[in-house]
Amino acid sequence: MNRQELFNQIKNKRSFLCVGLDPDLDKMPKSLNGDLFAFNKAIIDATAQYAVAFKPNLAFYEVQGVKGLQAFEDTVKYIREHYPEIMIIADAKRGDIGNTSKMYAKSFFETMNVDALTVAPYMGEDSVTPFLSYEGKWVVVLALTSNKGSLDFQHIKDEEGTPLFKRVLATTQKWGNADNMMYVCGATQAEMFTQIREIAPNNFLLVPGVGAQGGSLENVAKYGMNKQCGLLVNSSRGIIHASHDDDYAQVAAQKAQELQSQMSELLESIL
Repeated sequence: MNRQELFNQIKNKRSFLCVGLDPDLDKMPKSLNGDLFAFNKAIIDATAQYAVAFKPNLAFYEVQGVKGLQAFEDTVKYIREHYPEIMIIADAKRGDIGNTSKMYAKSFFETMNVDALTVAPYMGEDSVTPFLSYEGKWVVVLALTSNKGSLDFQHIKDEEGTPLFKRVLATTQKWGNADNMMYVCGATQAEMFTQIREIAPNNFLLVPGVGAQGGSLENVAKYGMNKQCGLLVNSSRGIIHASHDDDYAQVAAQKAQELQSQMSELLESIL
């Protein structure tokens, strides 16, 4: 999926919603007997009209071993067959030495055929660039996250007073471009998006932390939106586990529609 196709979706749906497909076995209806794919299928069908991206987190599938990985593959295949216009982001946070990264890239971009993959940049250029060699695919680099532990490293300043997250942004700008690289930037850090946009004005930002984690959608748009929106705001458990009962899909649709409605208003200035 290229940048224009993504922006077209945003315009057509008046939405920049990414639904996180992170099915927690303890929060799923008992009637599903732990069937991750059945759960995902219902969520996808219920929210596809409001979402421009789906983001399955691999941890929630790997926990079931082979069975879970099969559910992940079935989920990707289902989206491809029924909603081919919707971006699929694998949240796997890969990143290793060059040869290993090449295999990760082949796994996700060829074998699993996702559109984008979250990547940890800690090991440097040779751990990231193998992912950038695929036309029409996206690398989503961890930059500034929402979790409490982000303070441990991401805000540490070097001798020039530059925090690590800014160094990550500036350095990775030399490796990719706005057509193949996004950044993970947490919603609870929205006031810092102005600084992020000074370094990466045109890149899409994948923004977790709205909803259950307390991030403000309005602030994310205020500080992070650019002329092509430039935002994919993710909500996971706030949508998919809004209900733990058999009405989970209907409630998920309601929550997704609520976010889409807010997003539609926020997009007025650029559409």
